[in-house]
Amino acid sequence: MPKISKKKSCKLTPKEIYDKLKDEFGDPPWWPGDSYIVMVQSILVQNTTWSSVEKITASLKKMTPRDVLKMKIEKLEDLIRPCGFCKRKAKTIKYLTEWYGKYKYNVESVMKIGKTELRKELLAIKGIGPETADAILVYVFHKPSFVIDAYTRRLLERLGFSFKDDSEIRSFFEKGIEKDYKIYGWYHWLILRQGIEYCKKKPSCENCPFYDICKRKI
Repeated sequence: MPKISKKKSCKLTPKEIYDKLKDEFGDPPWWPGDSYIVMVQSILVQNTTWSSVEKITASLKKMTPRDVLKMKIEKLEDLIRPCGFCKRKAKTIKYLTEWYGKYKYNVESVMKIGKTELRKELLAIKGIGPETADAILVYVFHKPSFVIDAYTRRLLERLGFSFKDDSEIRSFFEKGIEKDYKIYGWYHWLILRQGIEYCKKKPSCENCPFYDICKRKI
């Protein structure tokens, strides 16, 4: 009796997705800047564009965490207003700065904490959700914690994946690529570029590196 061959899945592995993105966009950069400024930027970029964050980055670079703590909340709100949701974000920045102060604003001291415990501490700060916490873990404290955002979910859905929740998405990536914070950071940037260039809410499919695979191509 002849063997019946099983049809192979056409879904890409995390490594294959990464390679296609890298072929398209080239070597990804790293999030530049002072550790504290990167943490603040990770809050400011929530629900806004990076160009809005860049408008106030020059002013941010002039301030230390102690300056931010001393600053009146109303002044901080005015400073970050171009990023939207200024009242909520100003409070979160204050809370984050107070937390960082427990470690005397020393990156190396925080890096000594294990990833799981540190993630719990960040998530306990009011206004910081999983996406922001993971971005801080990767780009500031060099912990391999995959960053999942709307671009990530949209790309995977259009590539034919169906995950129950973000924990399944995290497992997919963390089991499929090397657990290296640099790779996680580069991967996040590449997905971001894919989302901006091609995989928008209304997709722009011409020349997309996934055109032959995507379920939503137009």
